[in-house]
Amino acid sequence: MRRLAARGAAGDAGEVAAPAADSTDCARGRHPSSRRLIDLCAIWDPGVFLPAVGWKRASGFARRRLNEAETLNSVREAQLELLEAARPRGPGSRERGPVLRMARQQQPPPWVHAAFLLCLLSLSGAIEIPMDPSIQNELSQPPTITKQSVKDHIVDPRDNILIECEAKGNPAPSFHWTRNSRFFNIAKDPRVSMKRRSGTLVIDFRSGGRPEEYEGEYQCFARNKFGTALSNRIRLQVSKSPLWPKENLDPVVVQEGAPLTLQCNPPPGLPSPVIFWMSSSMEPITQDKRVSQGHNGDLYFSNVMLQDMQTDYSCNARFHFTHTIQQKNAFTLKVLTNNPYNDSSLRNHPDIYSARGVAERTPSFMYPQGTASSQMVLRGMDLVLECIASGVPTPDIAWYKKGGDLPSDKAKFENFNKALRITNVSEEDSGEYFCLASNKMGSIRHTISVRVKAAPYWLDEPKNLILAPGEDGRLVCRANGNPKPTVQWMVNGEPLQSAPPNPNREVAGDTIIFRDTQISSRAVYQCNTSNEHGYLLANAFVSVLDVPPRMLSPRNQLIRVILYNRTRLDCPFFGSPIPTLRWFKNGQGSNLDGGNYHVYENGSLEIKMIRKEDQGIYTCVATNILGKAENQVRLEVKDPTRIYRMPEDQVAKRGTTVQLECRVKHDPSLKLTVSWLKDDEPLYIGNRMKKEDDSLTIFGVAERDQGSYTCVASTELDQDLAKAYLTVLADQATPTNRLAALPKGRPDRPRDLELTDLAERSVRLTWIPGDDNNSPITDYVVQFEEDQFQPGVWHDHSKFPGSVNSAVLQLSPYVNYQFRVIAINEVGSSHPSLPSERYRTSGAPPESNPADVKGEGTRKNNMEITWTPMNATSAFGPNLRYIVKWRRRETRETWNNVTVWGSRYVVGQTPVYVPYEIRVQAENDFGKGPEPDTVIGYSGEDYPRAAPTDVKIRVLNSTAISLQWNRVYPDTVQGQLREYRAYYWRESSLLKNLWVSQKRQQASFPGDRPRGVVSRLFPYSNYKLEMVVVNGRGDGPRSETKEFTTPEGVPSAPRRFRVRQPNLETINLEWDHPEHPNGILIGYTLKYVAFNGTKLGKQIVENFSPNQTKFTMQRADPVSRYRFTLSARTQVGSGEAATEESPAPPNEATPTAAYTNNQADIATQGWFIGLMCAIALLVLILLIVCFIKRSRGGKYPVREKKDVPLGPEDPKEEDGSFDYSDEDNKPLQGSQTSLDGTIKQQESDDSLVDYGEGGEGQFNEDGSFIGQYTVKKDKEETEGNESSEATSPVNAIYSLA
Repeated sequence: MRRLAARGAAGDAGEVAAPAADSTDCARGRHPSSRRLIDLCAIWDPGVFLPAVGWKRASGFARRRLNEAETLNSVREAQLELLEAARPRGPGSRERGPVLRMARQQQPPPWVHAAFLLCLLSLSGAIEIPMDPSIQNELSQPPTITKQSVKDHIVDPRDNILIECEAKGNPAPSFHWTRNSRFFNIAKDPRVSMKRRSGTLVIDFRSGGRPEEYEGEYQCFARNKFGTALSNRIRLQVSKSPLWPKENLDPVVVQEGAPLTLQCNPPPGLPSPVIFWMSSSMEPITQDKRVSQGHNGDLYFSNVMLQDMQTDYSCNARFHFTHTIQQKNAFTLKVLTNNPYNDSSLRNHPDIYSARGVAERTPSFMYPQGTASSQMVLRGMDLVLECIASGVPTPDIAWYKKGGDLPSDKAKFENFNKALRITNVSEEDSGEYFCLASNKMGSIRHTISVRVKAAPYWLDEPKNLILAPGEDGRLVCRANGNPKPTVQWMVNGEPLQSAPPNPNREVAGDTIIFRDTQISSRAVYQCNTSNEHGYLLANAFVSVLDVPPRMLSPRNQLIRVILYNRTRLDCPFFGSPIPTLRWFKNGQGSNLDGGNYHVYENGSLEIKMIRKEDQGIYTCVATNILGKAENQVRLEVKDPTRIYRMPEDQVAKRGTTVQLECRVKHDPSLKLTVSWLKDDEPLYIGNRMKKEDDSLTIFGVAERDQGSYTCVASTELDQDLAKAYLTVLADQATPTNRLAALPKGRPDRPRDLELTDLAERSVRLTWIPGDDNNSPITDYVVQFEEDQFQPGVWHDHSKFPGSVNSAVLQLSPYVNYQFRVIAINEVGSSHPSLPSERYRTSGAPPESNPADVKGEGTRKNNMEITWTPMNATSAFGPNLRYIVKWRRRETRETWNNVTVWGSRYVVGQTPVYVPYEIRVQAENDFGKGPEPDTVIGYSGEDYPRAAPTDVKIRVLNSTAISLQWNRVYPDTVQGQLREYRAYYWRESSLLKNLWVSQKRQQASFPGDRPRGVVSRLFPYSNYKLEMVVVNGRGDGPRSETKEFTTPEGVPSAPRRFRVRQPNLETINLEWDHPEHPNGILIGYTLKYVAFNGTKLGKQIVENFSPNQTKFTMQRADPVSRYRFTLSARTQVGSGEAATEESPAPPNEATPTAAYTNNQADIATQGWFIGLMCAIALLVLILLIVCFIKRSRGGKYPVREKKDVPLGPEDPKEEDGSFDYSDEDNKPLQGSQTSLDGTIKQQESDDSLVDYGEGGEGQFNEDGSFIGQYTVKKDKEETEGNESSEATSPVNAIYSLA
């Protein structure tokens, strides 16, 4: 019988506890200083927002050092044991499960998100005013650009132009634009408009106009009374797809075996077109290492063969925006050959060139020319190096880098090894690369010097700065690039040099320092850093807050918590300078702190173990120099829910009635719900079951009722569980299979063991089997015990089939054996039999020596020799002992020896870490064992004397670095070099005011190696690192401390992603910021799709600002559910996603009912009645015609059956087709020109769009076309001469007749 029970209690913070904060709260210790750099720090631990106080204006108690909120203390173990001991028990015993959190977790109220948003002001770098309307209307915010178009904005000339610019601020900002650095007057151009509540420009061409007239450089300005924010300079360009220039191409004459280049020279489009080669009959050109397309679009033949003349070659250019394909006139090849017969049998010849009489040639480069070239690439882009060579046979291409290896994690080979692509190029990828072209005639190489330049990229992007009056702060704008970028500061869109002087502001290169800021210091600053390869523009505002304390949570909250649990009372507040918070109980007494109470730095009050006397009203008071505010929390203590009579395991016959008891004691003020689970799934209560408050009754038990039953007693605060197992027995009235109906059990023990046939090395053991208890015995296990080395310990000797009861056992010398037998069936093992009588075998010298002989030093001047002692079956005689021998390996001195009865011996006074030869031989009273093997051991090690030198660090990515060092000399190791070890610790985060743990971590690099990789680092952080050498004794001295910085990474998943459905029209989404931002958050991406069963809707993507944590979605219909995927983004990309689904509809019958009502509504519509009447009238006319025809005597018109030709299929794909034009802009055969001048296919089942982008037609990696172009018959052929009679309405009526 099995019993299991588990209970759950409410969450620590009771029914409306706010979500717990991350342990890395932003509140850190601060030191007062006359020029302290300000940070608006907020602590959420949970529910309290604390902006940093200005030291100059703070009161005495507010000047105390702010420390990190300490980790919550767990409930004392003794108290939990007392709680468990005091709990009533039912019959039997049961295991206790873990204490559970609240059964139903409450959604945090809106003030939680307001406080949490303010908490992240200093972390995310983008300011968000709290959602509380009373605060939102008071706190001002300068403008912040939230959305803008890309810097190089290419648009489709057939669509309206949209240039995005959105911003936020309080008051809401107004917008204006410049074009080519001059004011752009939108009101004077009727085609240009601006979206409402946005700065987005819309240029409408429905009434005419040329998009090219609006090309230029645009910049958006968002302004309110506190400052002006700027967008990037957006370069607007219209996509172009020009026609191919007209040209007449003569046939290309080439000797067989010679190289050939067919130039494409596509028209310059914007963006550049995609090039691919086909024949004029639209067959793809097969490409291989002999024939391939270069990166420039040209088609290269390393050597021409006669078979290349069988087709022509046409270059095609596909333009992205206009979805058109331009086709160049086809090249025709004429191959001159010494063997004019194109024998297909030669194609598989092992040496086709010699078979065709083609002279073999050494390789030469077709592209690039010469032996050396250079190439420049920008940091972060892809580097593509290409080498195409001619020669007979076709050369093979190999790539190398001088002075190092190719970056295996970023390098890949393309175009049959003719191209080397290195993705995401960094400065380390610069250098000299060379390609080697070789065949059996020789080899050549080409060297390419790669220079890596860099457009500006951020090292320290300026962050929004929020200060209290009188505080100090700074804006930092640091960027790197190649060449080094210059930094220009602006304020409100104007150069800082021309702005009015500000005595509180000082510019020091890439830093602006603010001292003693006042309300008038608010403004938006721009940092523009640029070099010849690009620019970066960042906005950062300075805002000054002067706010008295204010409570953010609802007043007079009720917190309910279970007795003996832990809880935390939160009092979220806001104020600037930072307020201090104190707690009082029942409006009297001193400040609560100490004993059972603990007040955190963020103001939260923790009660470590709730007792009855802790019930009452708690008051929190927040105070700063501008005033004070207070709030109250009422705490109620509830009794726990307990199952005091649990269900018991039962065995029942089929058809009987079973009752499972479950009696519960709970707090009378809480609503109790008792439910049942079967096999850990919700139990369906059918007509054979009856559920009462204290029991579950099952009538007419069947086999399907067998399983585990769990009683779950739950309230809104806690729950308790108890489990029992029900076994159902089948009917016993089956005479044909009596054993199957009987319960099976483990076999009885074997008995009457007897030893016979006693020999020097064997004996026969016989036994009588016990009852198998309705399950046949499958195996017997024979065990033995000896009384010399391990008396009382039984060992397996051998295993025999269940069909035997006698066996011969092989024995070892000088062992005093006794045996026992265990029977096994499918149910389990029997108890062991009673032991047999003892039998001792005669002795002999050992036949083996001890194993696992080792020699290792435990100190620097000794060596400990150890081995695994031999057991009783290998001793072979009395007084087993070991002869231990050793000597220095290099000196070959005489052997030292000693006799040992144990399993170890220590050799003293040895030099540091020298090798020894060791032998261990077994011996007993009958003689010695065989000659032992020689084992090499080492004396003790000492600590290494040297540290690795010249440690170099290269940052690989946001979480890994590469290390390189000079190895130490072997004589300084003083032992076995186990590994090189790197000790590193996170010194700080590049995110402002983010506390980090400086716990030291280590990375090991086993063996004598000069390089390694350290991974699992935190992105966007400053690290320090030291290297040591490690031997068996420990670490050596540490190397020089190195510092490095990890770049930004992708963030972790947003925390606490919640989906709520308040009604059938809307769905509310809420989430918290990622636990690990790993950089500066730039926004969130939400993807959601509707689904109804297996049907999926179209996926919709929403992008949000980095401080938005709520979203309300309007449902398309009340039936479908939605699946949401949310991820945060940094400059690197999107991070891990959190996925949730909307709740199921409350009433599944609603859609059916709605459908029925719609059906009823249709049936009562007038148009529906009219339609039915028309159909009835038509049927009546047909019946009259049939009657007339039958009255004529059965004369029927005779007509000839003809196949009716099918009309041409619509050649267009569902999503449209490409327009196709050649160099003369003439339509192809079988096409016609539409009114807009484009050419559309009509008689073909497919079009060039199939080969360009969609459908089953695809392109290979090398640009070749997959598929076959077919042309159907002309329209005149398919329409035929005359139509069939069946198409006539009169004939149709006669046919019916």
